[in-house]
Amino acid sequence: MARERARRVGLTVVGMAVVVLACVLAGVQWFRPIPSPVFRAAVSTSVRLSGSLPSLPWPSTGAAALSVEGAGSLGSAGNTQPVPVAGLAKVMTAYVVLRDHPLAPGAPGPAIAVTPATIAAAQAEAASSQSVVPVVGGESLTELEALQGLLVAQGNDIATLLTDWDASSTTAFVAKMNAAAHTLGLHSTRFTDPSGLDPGTVSTPVDLIRLGEATMAIPVFRQIVAMPQVTLPLAGLVYNFDYDLGHDGIIGIKTGSDTAAGGCFLFEAQQDVAGNTLTLLGVVLGQYGTSPITTALYYSELLVHVAFASVRTLSLVPAGHVVGTIVDAWGGSVPVTAPTSTSIVSWPGLTVPVHVRVEALPAAIPDGTGVGGLDIDLDGHKIDVGLSTARRLPGPSTVWRLTRL
Repeated sequence: MARERARRVGLTVVGMAVVVLACVLAGVQWFRPIPSPVFRAAVSTSVRLSGSLPSLPWPSTGAAALSVEGAGSLGSAGNTQPVPVAGLAKVMTAYVVLRDHPLAPGAPGPAIAVTPATIAAAQAEAASSQSVVPVVGGESLTELEALQGLLVAQGNDIATLLTDWDASSTTAFVAKMNAAAHTLGLHSTRFTDPSGLDPGTVSTPVDLIRLGEATMAIPVFRQIVAMPQVTLPLAGLVYNFDYDLGHDGIIGIKTGSDTAAGGCFLFEAQQDVAGNTLTLLGVVLGQYGTSPITTALYYSELLVHVAFASVRTLSLVPAGHVVGTIVDAWGGSVPVTAPTSTSIVSWPGLTVPVHVRVEALPAAIPDGTGVGGLDIDLDGHKIDVGLSTARRLPGPSTVWRLTRL
């Protein structure tokens, strides 16, 4: 009997221990942190607008490209290999000078003395019918005047003046130009001189558009290239070779022309459509004929005109469009959608960059809960498309919480 009593007591103790252990384990399981649901995107970093890109009137020779600032390419045509770019090289010359010697809009900047090297360059280039700005020994130009002489009057000798002022030698300055090209991601661009007269200075349409974006972000550069004419100390009134200024919204940037490069034009154009400012950047290279620059300008204006005429109001995200799914660890999932339709003024077929933003997710999510948004930035025009759950996502069940591993 004593032995039986001991056995029963032992079983009771073991049973109690099992119960206590089970309670402890259940408590641990119950109070363990619950993993947050995870959002899995159904869109990457872009949304393609419905329709086909506009059929643009590309030149039949040379190369050309057109891009929407802040959005992407509208297309390209012709040679994609690096080619001579003539005076478009001066855009990088101005970029390096303004990076090293920033100039506020309206400020004249420091005085730059005309050097013997500048005089020699002016004489040599005038003798070979190259573009020069008349200068004399002992004269000084302000930084602003020098940049106007470089970008508006197209002076190759002014490129020499700025090169010597900034880096003391052409070799040192060209090294700066190539370093800046590398920093800007112009991987198919190589500079051998500051004016573009050397045919070894080459680039591609894609690289030049990227350079145009960088330089037009500098306010004083933007002001200079929009000037139809300038008045310089000795040269007097000088007109811009960019005869497209003011046509179809063109506000710059730079022309160039020589035997190796043909006629070239790097340009920016803007137009207000339905309260939105749309910005185009493009380039036309390698145009020849009676007047190579005139041909390049003609195709550039034609491209801009047709591109802006193709602008439409387009659906960016239709109502109910699924942009992702929220998935939980206990086997549930719920679609995330844009509850309302969002439209933008743009071009059919354009790929628009987007950023999916998702907030911290609770374990249980009611139907229609806002969980984040799609952020779109089209050249400063910001759009926020709200995202919400398409139905309820219940929290974990009691069985799952107690039996999970």
